[in-house]
Amino acid sequence: MKCILLRHGIAVDAEIWNEPDSERPLTREGIKKTHKAITGLSLLDCQPTHLLSSPFVRARETAELVLEIFNLHDGIQFCEELAVHHSPTTIFPILTTFPEEATVMCIGHEPHLGQLAAIMISGRYIPGLSLKKAGACAIQFEEKPKIGCGWLEWWLRPGQLRQLGKHS
Repeated sequence: MKCILLRHGIAVDAEIWNEPDSERPLTREGIKKTHKAITGLSLLDCQPTHLLSSPFVRARETAELVLEIFNLHDGIQFCEELAVHHSPTTIFPILTTFPEEATVMCIGHEPHLGQLAAIMISGRYIPGLSLKKAGACAIQFEEKPKIGCGWLEWWLRPGQLRQLGKHS
């Protein structure tokens, strides 16, 4: 199985947002830059077979861009386990329900995704490991995902993904 971890794009600043954090949307700039980053992502060998997303608005909006750019028809599976208030390990039981040949894209937040990547690869938390907004990484597993049994295929910043997208 391959897991693509994608952080949501640039959202409205939390300090000026007066609604619940879960309702914070992407900014116009965030939508534009995230679209370009996902376009770059689509040029890599990572066509998702399944799309999981945090239910937070900014992650949901990012997932909708993935649906559009990758031309996915199966929709988005919203997972509370990808929200910031859950342990990164809680997503493993969900991941193991997919076929071993699946490519599962998970859209979420920091520090959750960086620590999920660390746990997938090393089996432990690694301080400071994080994805930039609209950045992504790919982690491969021989079989079903297990803690500490994945290996890193690539880790790309959003600017690198946008640069790839310019060549499409």
